[in-house]
Amino acid sequence: MKIANKDISAVSLVKEALEKAKKYKDYNIFISMNEEAALKEAAEIDEKIARGEKVGKLAGVPFALKDNFLSPDGQTTAGAHILEGFKSPVTATIVEKLKAEGAIVIGRTNLDAFAHGSSTENSYFGPTRNAYDFERVAGGSSGGSAVAVALDIVPFATGSDTGGSIRQPAAFNGVYGLKPTYGSTSRYGVVAMASSTDSMGFFTKTPEDMDLLMSITSGQDKKDLTTLPDFYNTSESKEVKRIGIIKDFDNESVDAEIREALKTKCEALRNKGFEIVELDMPVLKYALAVYYIIQPAEVASNLSRYDGVRYGFRSEDSKDLDSLYEKTRDEGFMPENKRRIMIGNFVLSSGFYDAYFLKAAKARTLIIKEYEDAFSKCDFILTPVSSNPAFKLGEKVNDPVAMYLEDLMSVSVNLAGVPGLSIPAGMTKAGLPIGLQLVGPRRSDKNLIEFSKELI
Repeated sequence: MKIANKDISAVSLVKEALEKAKKYKDYNIFISMNEEAALKEAAEIDEKIARGEKVGKLAGVPFALKDNFLSPDGQTTAGAHILEGFKSPVTATIVEKLKAEGAIVIGRTNLDAFAHGSSTENSYFGPTRNAYDFERVAGGSSGGSAVAVALDIVPFATGSDTGGSIRQPAAFNGVYGLKPTYGSTSRYGVVAMASSTDSMGFFTKTPEDMDLLMSITSGQDKKDLTTLPDFYNTSESKEVKRIGIIKDFDNESVDAEIREALKTKCEALRNKGFEIVELDMPVLKYALAVYYIIQPAEVASNLSRYDGVRYGFRSEDSKDLDSLYEKTRDEGFMPENKRRIMIGNFVLSSGFYDAYFLKAAKARTLIIKEYEDAFSKCDFILTPVSSNPAFKLGEKVNDPVAMYLEDLMSVSVNLAGVPGLSIPAGMTKAGLPIGLQLVGPRRSDKNLIEFSKELI
């Protein structure tokens, strides 16, 4: 480590990151900066090193925090007006683990409000711009974090992935993005979206950095009962022989250059001695419909806590408690938040629960079994992340169905609880990044990251 060896100071590294953040201000990457506290923490690390004290694995390394991770470092807004000004009294477990190793938060990154979206255009603070094309979207919901890494402002950033919110912006900006096995990293201290599919992960420039971050943050957390014992650091290397390709994901609805990138990677793997296995996974065609029943139902439940009484934004234009709730939520939530709340309450309502939510839950079980069957035939699966590269700003924001279709190839991974890693896979003729995703069985995260090196 250059900082620990005194080749470079933590203060200079943090200053460089802050200067880059200011340089790319027009990209609207950060909702808020943590400049004063970051420089103070960096100076303390330099002093420890000067005294010969032991420092952590990430000592002095600056990083960006998606603004739905709670910590006292500035306000936590989740990209929403209704949480504007909220200063958290608690710290997310992942943030605690990173800080314990000496990592330094330089700022909080932009996202679709409450992570509802696939373009970061649904943020109350405006859209984030793509790292490669200023007129295109960054992807979402973790668009700010993806661009912060893509533009080399920070070596890594946190993200949350409920249906593709790490993998898709990673693909749109040409970086690595990991959605871990559900339960491998703690959800404690992260603003909840859909609790049964939320997974906390990272954006990096290399598989090696991703491996280091997962080795630090994986493991059981008493504050999150859905977390698993630390399998990541006890995983044994597994020989990989067969890579699966999902036939239904290779069709004319997928951009031709993305299909060509997938074909090129498959040929490269064949040349290295790997067997390419075609998979028939017909149940996955229902994954998007299943997701947009289960996810809004959980959203409606999780967002019911925002009422203008306990914390966050409160409408001043109210005469009684009912109007306080109504006006606060009307003014505080973005249109997409309201849409998902309405859908969620509908599918959970009397007379419709059995018709929609219960059937979706049963279909989810079939999707889980479909993946289990697929992994009996192959070691990992290689697919596109999205059917298209980054689209233009404003192109889909007023078309909810078109925006939901952005998640077509990613949501099944969350429903099944398996890990997915977005990897850079070249560029289009127009100069836009192409991303592919490696998907593995549950608890194969470490082997998945290791195998991704074969695709560089």
